[in-house]
Amino acid sequence: MAAHPPLHPDGPLSLALAVVGSSTAPLLLLDQSLKVIAASTSFCRTFDIDPDRIINRFLGEIGTGEWNRPQLRVLLEATANGDAAIDAYEMDLKVLRQGVRKLVINAQRLVYSDTDPVRLLLTIQDVTDARADSQLRDDLLREKAILLQELQHRVANSLQIIASVILQSARKTTSDETRLHLTDAHIRVMSVAALQQQLATSRLGEVELAPYFIQLCKSIGASMIHDPTRLSIRVEADESATNADISVSLGLIVTELVINALKHAFPGGRSGTIVVGYSSHGPNWTLTVRDDGVGMPKDAASATPGLGTSIVEALAKQLHARIQVESPGHGTLVSVIHSQLAAVQNPSLSASAKA
Repeated sequence: MAAHPPLHPDGPLSLALAVVGSSTAPLLLLDQSLKVIAASTSFCRTFDIDPDRIINRFLGEIGTGEWNRPQLRVLLEATANGDAAIDAYEMDLKVLRQGVRKLVINAQRLVYSDTDPVRLLLTIQDVTDARADSQLRDDLLREKAILLQELQHRVANSLQIIASVILQSARKTTSDETRLHLTDAHIRVMSVAALQQQLATSRLGEVELAPYFIQLCKSIGASMIHDPTRLSIRVEADESATNADISVSLGLIVTELVINALKHAFPGGRSGTIVVGYSSHGPNWTLTVRDDGVGMPKDAASATPGLGTSIVEALAKQLHARIQVESPGHGTLVSVIHSQLAAVQNPSLSASAKA
């Protein structure tokens, strides 16, 4: 292979000057002593520098001395000596009539041969506006988060007020049927209020299920259990957390199943315990509500589903989960199960299973 002819002695400088001269970005070409050899028109225009008074001047002398930055000078000298490299060095520069500008500087050491003089090519990027936009977005996001948290507090407070009004109406009515419906409404409103409180204290955008279920069951117990020494509700949940939408559905399922157990599992003043359980492994999770009451009636399969059952079935379907009911000996165990296998069997559910 034929050897390339030697480059003309002025070739490297001519090439560098051509790059600087044709650039639309702010560029500076410096010698090893940091004296300006060439400056792009964009550099002079951006930083309000007289193009006729920049060539052959040291970097620290151009303009009104705003480029005389000791740290920048040390880095450039080290780069010229081959001891360092400037890659995305950030600095603030006070520009006449423009104020403080935020700059990102890159410097490349240009050496064609051992005998060729060392030169530095500086690329300067003004990121002031971009950083200001980023700061504005961050400020807006923080403001949005504060407003959302305030809204959650207000919603939770409003729900508690509504629940209190419903409960007062239930106590005043003389109709047992009306009282029953109002009590059910009160408990359901309180379950949503408990979720709102959990959302208001959540910092990561997710709801920790164990404390949420505990608070939810305390609210239900306070409304429906008149003798805590006779009936109790316990939560056995792992450290799982989920997003707000799923937690709403899980909370409503727990509310309906616990209400159903309190109504039907302990007739005639029986004592007992209701246990709410939750565990997850990857995308698979199981929510359970079990009691040690009288168990399912023999004709339960032929009975017409009530409102609570319909709500649980609809919510389970929304979560792409299946319901399993067992009555082994004493008590009843209701499980709501979400598994990856179920999602694979139904391709339309695969996206939800990944969530």
